[in-house]
Amino acid sequence: MLDLDLRGKRVMIREDFNVPIKDGVITDDTRIRACIPTIQTALRQEARIILISHLGRPKEGQYDKNLTLLPVAQRLETLLHQPIHLEKDWLNGLTVGAGKIVLCENVRFNIGEETNDELLARKMAALCDIFVMDAFGTAHRAQASTEGIARFSPVAAAGPLLLAELNALHHALEQPKHPVVAIVGGAKVSGKLRLLERLLDKTDCLIVGGGIANTFLAATGKPIGASLYEPDLVDDAKRILLKAEKKGIQIPLPIDIICGEVLTEAAIGTKKLIQEVSAEDKILDIGPQTSLILDQIIKEAQTIIWNGPIGVFELPAFADGTRHLAQAIAKSTAFSIAGGGDTLAAITKFNVTDDISYISTGGGAFLEYIEGRTLPAVNILEKRGQLSLHRP
Repeated sequence: MLDLDLRGKRVMIREDFNVPIKDGVITDDTRIRACIPTIQTALRQEARIILISHLGRPKEGQYDKNLTLLPVAQRLETLLHQPIHLEKDWLNGLTVGAGKIVLCENVRFNIGEETNDELLARKMAALCDIFVMDAFGTAHRAQASTEGIARFSPVAAAGPLLLAELNALHHALEQPKHPVVAIVGGAKVSGKLRLLERLLDKTDCLIVGGGIANTFLAATGKPIGASLYEPDLVDDAKRILLKAEKKGIQIPLPIDIICGEVLTEAAIGTKKLIQEVSAEDKILDIGPQTSLILDQIIKEAQTIIWNGPIGVFELPAFADGTRHLAQAIAKSTAFSIAGGGDTLAAITKFNVTDDISYISTGGGAFLEYIEGRTLPAVNILEKRGQLSLHRP
């Protein structure tokens, strides 16, 4: 987009305004704020700006007042200091003046959006002179407003935010300074098995947390009590541990933990060494000794890739592990990139936003890129010659 003359052109920009909204109020506007520089760039050229995005998962073809982009329009007005018109019926044509902005209502209200319907994509493409794909968080989906419109628009270009995301990931994965440390947390190995396998080819140390760590602990024969884990994935965990050992990659598992019985704000955590875990215990966080080990690993790292918390950080009794990890990354001089919804929530909660080198706005796209998968909305830009990337 930065290479194009946008003056007076109808510029349709696909952003990711899929933000959490409660009772009509946006509770986290990180994704909206991330898009502001792109929009301001187009405004400076007096472009006729048409913004499109999805929000939530409405029933296709039906308007849902709970998933309207009206709160987004109102937030954009505040951030950009100018009126933003929300257009509900926009597919059959809309009017926007030079230096003005129209926000089109939720693209998922349209039949054919998620199936990448060609007719719908062509209708969208006909509304613009230039289509800008700037929504990295949706780049892994081949939908009408991401991949389809990019095929049929007169000109298709990558937006600055999309490029920044891809460049940061490329830097962390393909041109990293070593040691490279990856942190992968979350409930299940099954959802991140390919990610873990891929990272064994990219990292010097792989830290696992949450339910994933429990499955790995079970694979080493350690007691995990009544903790969340995946018995069917124990053999996969064993295979990953063996592969890591052969490659000289460290996978540090907890030596002490915080366990509890209930998941409530009033819950009380009990510190135990891993060998002391009883049959009734639920492992819900790492202990202080493990945190010290991870602190040292992070301190020595030159590149850090972070996806997922390492405990039930939402609750006070089980937040210390993720807090210490976040603070260690914040203090590090390494290039750090973090992505995923729970990761962003932890970054916000522990107030380390300004100390992470790059925070990805993508969740699924972030993971799929690291896994080495093709992102359809990026692939079409490459095919059209509007984007040149070194593949991961």
